[in-house]
Order: sequence, then C-alpha cells, then structure tokens
Amino acid sequence: MFFILNSNTPNNPQKTKTRKTPLSLALSLAMESGGNSLPSVGTDGSKRKVCYFYDPEVGNYYYGQGHPMKPHRIRMTHALLSRYGLLNQMHMFCPNPARDRDLCRFHSDDYIAFLRSVTPETQQDQIRALKRFNVGEDCPVFDGLYSFCQTYAGASVGGAVKLNHGFDIAVNWSGGLHHAKKCEASGFCYVNDIVLAILELLKQHERVLYVDIDIHHGDGVEEAFYTTDRVMTVSFHKFGDYFPGTGDIRDIGYGKGKYYSLNVPLDDGIDDESYQSLFKPIMGKVMEVFRPGAVVLQCGADSLSGDRLGCFNLSIKGHAECVKYMRSFNVPVLLLGGGGYTIRNVARCWCYETGVALGVELEDKMPAHEYYEYFGPDYTLHVAPSNMENKNTRQQLDEIRSKLLDNLSKLRHAPSVQFQERPPETDAEKGESVQLSAADDDQEDPDERQDPDLDMDIDDTKHYDETPRRPATAVTSIRIKRENNDNDNMDQDMHTSKGPEAVAEEVTYSKPLDMNSSLDEAVSGMKAEQDASVKLTDPSSVIYPKS
Repeated sequence: MFFILNSNTPNNPQKTKTRKTPLSLALSLAMESGGNSLPSVGTDGSKRKVCYFYDPEVGNYYYGQGHPMKPHRIRMTHALLSRYGLLNQMHMFCPNPARDRDLCRFHSDDYIAFLRSVTPETQQDQIRALKRFNVGEDCPVFDGLYSFCQTYAGASVGGAVKLNHGFDIAVNWSGGLHHAKKCEASGFCYVNDIVLAILELLKQHERVLYVDIDIHHGDGVEEAFYTTDRVMTVSFHKFGDYFPGTGDIRDIGYGKGKYYSLNVPLDDGIDDESYQSLFKPIMGKVMEVFRPGAVVLQCGADSLSGDRLGCFNLSIKGHAECVKYMRSFNVPVLLLGGGGYTIRNVARCWCYETGVALGVELEDKMPAHEYYEYFGPDYTLHVAPSNMENKNTRQQLDEIRSKLLDNLSKLRHAPSVQFQERPPETDAEKGESVQLSAADDDQEDPDERQDPDLDMDIDDTKHYDETPRRPATAVTSIRIKRENNDNDNMDQDMHTSKGPEAVAEEVTYSKPLDMNSSLDEAVSGMKAEQDASVKLTDPSSVIYPKS
C-alpha cells in the first residue's frame, strides 16, 4: 500500500468534497477569468483535493560530477513546501517502486533488464549494450540508477491511480522525464513515467491530454501516442538547433492520431506575455474540442529565465500561469516535474506551483529552512526575468497560433471510444480486500504491453518511416547538456550538502516501507476486478477503490 507520510489537520480543506463543474461552464469561466485558479469569484475559487508523492531518498541519487541533472532539487522543493506549510494541506504519500512488469507496459523487456543489471562497476563489460540503449554521457550509469527509475515512475503511476479514484490534483515533482523511449534512454531520462501514467489514466478515462511546458520538446511522449486519438499531446518548446531537434509545427500525428499531436515551436527569449498569447487560446480550444477526462501537465522548469541550459525568459508567475489555467477547467490534473537546471529556481517554481494547485498564494519573503543559503542574496520566492531579447516576433506568434487553431478546427469534437463493458461492482470493490496470489503473478504475460480495452497502438515503431513526422534534423550534433557560460557554482555537486536525515525528520511512516512490494500492492485498499470470463493476468485487470 502507499504509506501516508503526513496526516491531515482538522483544518484541511481536502475533507470537503469538491463540487465538479461541467467542462462547458469551466471553459467559459476560464476564458473570462484568464485561467486564474486562486480563490476568486466563481466555482474555480473552490479548493481541490490534492495528493503529493515524495520519497525522502530521491535527493540522494547523483548523476555524477558536473552533470546538470540534480535530483537534490526535489529535496530542496520539499523543504520549501514544508516551511511554507503546504504539506499539511495535501494528502502525502511515499510511493512504492514500480515493478519490472509495470515498466514493461511501455518499455521493452531487454531494456528494462539492462537498466536493472548495469552498475558503474560492470558497465565496462557491457559496452555494446550501453551503445544500443543510448546510456552514456548524457544518461550516465550511476549508483542506484534502477531504484531511481522505479521511484519516480512509481510516484507518477501512483498519482494517476489517485486521480482515477477521487483526487482532483496529484503532484510528483520527481517525474516528468519525457525524453525516454521504448528501447532507449535520452536526455537525462531513462524510464518514461509520463507514458506509464497516461496508460494508467486510460483505464478510467476515454481521453487524456498531455501538455508539456519544458523548454525541450516532449518527444518521447509524442512518439508513444502518435497514432492514437485517445491521447492528445501538446508541446511548447524551443525549436531549431536545439535538443532533441523534433517538434516541428508540421508534426501532427498519423492515422487515427492525425491532428492529435500539436507542436508549438518557439525561439529564444520568449517572455510571459508572448507565451500566454499562445498558451491560453490554444489550450482553451484544445479543451473545447478534445474534452479530456484527465490532464497530465509536465512542468519542466528549464523554460524559466536564467536556466543553466535554457534560453527562454519566463518568470515563475508566468510559468505557473499555465498551471493556473489548466487547473481552472476542473478536470483531474497530474502535475509532474521535468527539466530545470538552476536548481534554486526549480525549487522556487515547483513550490509556487504547488501553492497554485492548492489555491494558496505564497508570500514572496522566503521562510528560513535548511537550504536557505541557496536563495541569497534576496531570499525571495520570485526572481525577475532578464532583459534578454525576445526573438519571437508578433507576426511569428500570430502565424503559429493561426496554424494550430486551424489544425484543431479539423478535429471532430470529443472522439468516441468503444469501451468494454465493466463488470458489475463486486464485493471486493465494495470494501473486501482481495489479494493477488503468487499464481496470478506467475501467469503474467511479460509481452503484454497494454490493457485489452485500450483501443490504440502504443509506440508502433514501424509507422515513423511512413509518416510525415519530421526527422530530428542535425540532432546528432545537439546535446541537451550544452550549458551557458555563467554556470552557478552553488548548483554544482550539491548532493553532498545534505544527507537523508535532512528530510527524514519530517517524514513518519505508518509502517516500514517494503521496497519489494509491487505497485498493485502499494495502492491503499487494493481491489481486484473479478469477472468469471476473464482471468486476472496483468495490472489492467486491477480496479482500485475511491479514497
């Protein structure tokens, strides 16, 4: 089961059930209010039932000296959330690690087996496999690599389960690793937790929307769902001589998925006003036409001004405006992390966006906490954007908006999906715990990648040679790790500054964390779907009760 890290206080607004608003009314309110999700006039001012996933060990993983990706930023974010008093306003869970078969719902068996077995000591004996699976300089082998993948993937899938059963918003800042492919690592990403979470959401929802505001194109997620109309992917990203080189505005999906992939290519220096001039009209139209049952929002913070690898000029409030806007539609939202390499600003951003999710405005003056020295000399939550040139002209922005809105006009409204009829509610669903036997686990088909009721193909590797999807031009010379010259020394190798005890004091478990337990066992009060005509053979058969 999931272990609750923090009990709700008597004042916890999550005790009150949120009244759901019809999407059509929410669309109208969002347009009128500009998407402001903080307490305001109208239904959007209501509180949300929010859950938050955090493993206190996640900050200990270390990509290596000089590597820009620092899981320590997750621990810094958590410390800020604690000092701002936000943890007491959320249902807080420590995720159980994803099992091999959970990861293989998308990834290939041999790739997962490689990640499980490779270590810094043995990697020199697996040179061919390292090359095959693109593990090396950008995606190094480090101590605990596979456990790290299991942790962040388990948290994202766990968040999706919670959304499927009553929560309004789920948060996992350790997730959002959007570049990972079915059979290879890419751009600091090993396992694509986003794809796995979307597959979980598709068990309950006919349509799922994926939105990516990382500065890099969300290529791994787009590729996975390129031929289906059940998942729409929308990515706002730097396009040109920039990793991963994909995300052309002309890449629109293929077959049943045609027009269900939207790419918003941007240039250096885009500011809040220019960004929102695209984001709100495009996403408003997407919500109107696609009508998703759930939204996954990847909140990569490398699109912030001053990022170590980025070249955009967004403020934290400008970045968070995307979260506010998507929250305003009253559709379940999974908030995930992603990129972000000036780690003090990453922590600022994700802390503020957690406040947005909760409907709480945070003071700019930062409270003292164990990482306070990172945020000097101002010690504030917000930082001013720079005066860098915005290379996105008004004409370019208008053309992009017009093109994408035209693509959306070609979609039929709310595509219908044939679902298999759900069996009548069983005693297990009504409250009696049903345990999966070892025999059930043994009968699991390791080659089965998706639920039988998912009416789509996942990651059909053959279709890309047949589609108009543009190749990653000049990608061979583009490394995601190209850094600015003004790297911040404080961001270097910070994993050693605090041990796990820095957070462990805040975390109490209701019982010891069993690192060998499965995702299915990890879900509190797990219930198995029982149908006499269907043998329980894979996680697709499991139904989880409402919290």
